[in-house]
Amino acid sequence: MIAPLADIRASARRTLAVEAGGLAALGEAVEGALGEALEAAIGLIEQARGRVIVTGMGKSGHIGRKIAATLASTGTPALFLHAAEASHGDLGMVTQDDVLLAISWSGETAELGDVVDYARRFANPLLAITSNAGSTLGRAANVALVLPRAEEACPNGLAPTTSTLLQLALGDALAVALLERRGFSASDFRVFHPGGKLGARLLKVSDLMHAEETVPLVAVATPMSEALIEITGKRFGCCGVVDGSGRLIGIVTDGDLRRKMTTDLLSLPVEQVMTASPLTVAPDEFASAALGAMSRRQITVLFVESEGTPVGILHIHDLLRAGVI
Repeated sequence: MIAPLADIRASARRTLAVEAGGLAALGEAVEGALGEALEAAIGLIEQARGRVIVTGMGKSGHIGRKIAATLASTGTPALFLHAAEASHGDLGMVTQDDVLLAISWSGETAELGDVVDYARRFANPLLAITSNAGSTLGRAANVALVLPRAEEACPNGLAPTTSTLLQLALGDALAVALLERRGFSASDFRVFHPGGKLGARLLKVSDLMHAEETVPLVAVATPMSEALIEITGKRFGCCGVVDGSGRLIGIVTDGDLRRKMTTDLLSLPVEQVMTASPLTVAPDEFASAALGAMSRRQITVLFVESEGTPVGILHIHDLLRAGVI
């Protein structure tokens, strides 16, 4: 029989309340012994010349895969080692320069035994995420990150729910702390995320702009007859106007032409037709910020300026083709 919608919502609220309570307990634990252990663990990772090898079984293994992926994408080289496969040759992935991070809620996961023995044999630093400091894993670890004993959201207290959430949250805390200590920037992040929507969001203006001879520019004294040739030839529907020092002082667009349309338009100097002090963007700005500026001003092109000098031009079509949103 399908449960009424109200019961489903009540169940969801209970689950979220229980898990929120677990996160609150985790936050309190970080203020005490867990915080000290976290500092020690980060110190070992920062001292290591190799990677963080994350390992676990079952649900803890699934969480471990995500932690390894988060570490790797935020500047801490890491990979996941399946605890069972480790005993069948995959321990060959581990070098003496690596740090091992083993995850087990109980701390008594049998499949982790060979990983623990390997760490002892080759003196690899061993970090543990567990809820039981006195467990086999907790006692074997150089640093034990001990999670608070939180209630599972599963009404039977069996399915890992709150426990895996706390493992994941602590893994995120570890990765973000390492990220911040390294000064890992959005530009660094893009190196590891070149594809998809995320990669597009992290593109810089310099990645998409047109530069050098493709940029439509004319001198301030240029007659409009010549400026129109530049506008038509470069196909951006505009041209920039520069002074004797090469600094951008104005722009002539199709709109300017329509507004100043007179019989003597072609004989006028561009200075009398241009819009002064045009909106520009720096080459190291995010492309998404440039798109936002275009949308707000309802324009389709931006000159790219560095220290007052035009170094490129960006069209809205360049942004849309790259998937910038």
